[in-house]
Amino acid sequence: MENSGGIQASLSGRYATALFELARESKALPQVEASLATVAQALADSADFKALTTSPLIGRTDAAKGVAAAAGALGVDQTTSNFLGVLAQNRRLNQLPAIIRAFRSLAANHRGETTAEVTSAHPLDGEQVDALKQQLRTRLGRDVNVDLLVDPSLLGGLVVKIGSQMIDSSIKTRLNSLAHAMKG
Repeated sequence: MENSGGIQASLSGRYATALFELARESKALPQVEASLATVAQALADSADFKALTTSPLIGRTDAAKGVAAAAGALGVDQTTSNFLGVLAQNRRLNQLPAIIRAFRSLAANHRGETTAEVTSAHPLDGEQVDALKQQLRTRLGRDVNVDLLVDPSLLGGLVVKIGSQMIDSSIKTRLNSLAHAMKG
């Protein structure tokens, strides 16, 4: 069992590790990874699907029916569909974004890649992502996958997290540092 960077220490990490091991043993890793990418996109695009996964008002049975219908509509593989059902039955659908991130990290590590979580103030275009990947590849000496997040409160710049290392070049942090320096 892999223990990549302490992933198993969290609840979402334990679920991600279980799904990863199941997918690897059944030789369905690429299909599950693609299905989870589809689910992540659905969470970002659909307020209804996000509400289904986060609302405490939806019971286990209704949540299971809802995710089963969504999985069918999204065309996810059977392993991922079953996994979503398990999350619904265990009232853990709210952990889905963290589970997906942990799974991506495990899959990238399995392929010999590193995953970087990149937060920017505005969405990055393909050219910017490619340039960032190249810079990270040069710095780390290995291929890097990026999970892109957007946080408008950063104002500008990037925050890059690779494992326990963080590179913060955001304007928000620079302004906070300047304000702190001016106080004291």
